Amino acid sequence: MYIVKCPVCGSSHTMKNGKRKDVQLYVCRECRYQFRHNKEVSSTELWIAYQNGKQTVSELAATHGVSPSTVKRRLRDVKKTWVQPRLSGSGFVHLDGTYWGHNWGVMLGLDEESGKPLYLEFIKSETNQDYKDAVSSIEARGYTIRGIIIDGKQSLFGMFSGYKIQMCQYHMQQIVKRYLTLHPKLLAARELKALMSKLTKMGKADFEAEYSGWKATWKDTLNRRSQLKSGKTQYTHRRLRSAMHSIDFYLPYLFTYQLPECKGMPNTNNKIEGTFTDLKKNLNNHSGMSQENRKRFIIGFFLALESKLERSGDITEEAGSI
Repeated sequence: MYIVKCPVCGSSHTMKNGKRKDVQLYVCRECRYQFRHNKEVSSTELWIAYQNGKQTVSELAATHGVSPSTVKRRLRDVKKTWVQPRLSGSGFVHLDGTYWGHNWGVMLGLDEESGKPLYLEFIKSETNQDYKDAVSSIEARGYTIRGIIIDGKQSLFGMFSGYKIQMCQYHMQQIVKRYLTLHPKLLAARELKALMSKLTKMGKADFEAEYSGWKATWKDTLNRRSQLKSGKTQYTHRRLRSAMHSIDFYLPYLFTYQLPECKGMPNTNNKIEGTFTDLKKNLNNHSGMSQENRKRFIIGFFLALESKLERSGDITEEAGSI
């Protein structure tokens, strides 16, 4: 018996799923993708398998019995354009950028509750203006920003002083860890590292009390100075002081999520980091892409994400109305 393979994931676990206009339809039991079985697969189906199914050009060529150049030509026929979506409602927004190389990347705004992309723009570098443009665009399209989650660019906290801002607690831990190293020798550094490891599990009052106690206990160590050959002096434990100064700066923004008016706000930006991780995993399957094709792939990824979340939202609404 001839087995029909899924054009997206390549699985042979498929079954007939009715007919449409006298054309046999199939559905994949693995990824639930519905498709028609024709000798010539459509450009759209090729693109879905290339992007979401993570199949390379050579794998697609082998699956469908065509040359790699034919697959490349068919993929080029697929046009992907991003238009900033119409928005409504309110919520908490993740803002961050990610990069490929040193001269271009993506600025993304993500809704915390739904995970939907609110803003997408290609950028050359992560400037304050890029963040300001993202916030202005999101609000101009009808979305009310209740709060912003960011991961540490200090100038943003003053620029967005009119908003509730949550500093990602995970990034705060990483900043301190970079200053103290993984295995600090100084007892004061080890105690600070232990305190920071509890950050995500503590309330604001408890953390501030323990942190103030740490600074009081190690005041002499923090203020100790060493004399240089030039006769000048400098702080002996400069990296420890840098860690302390970082905590001092971000402390007013570490527990914003615990405010009564910020119920539902996360304490980390894991949602946007996870989205970037999924995007880069998909991209890593296709090495050697030109920048133009990479941008088209990125747009396709977020269009597919937007569509998937809209479909899941429709299903949830239908289930709730039953």
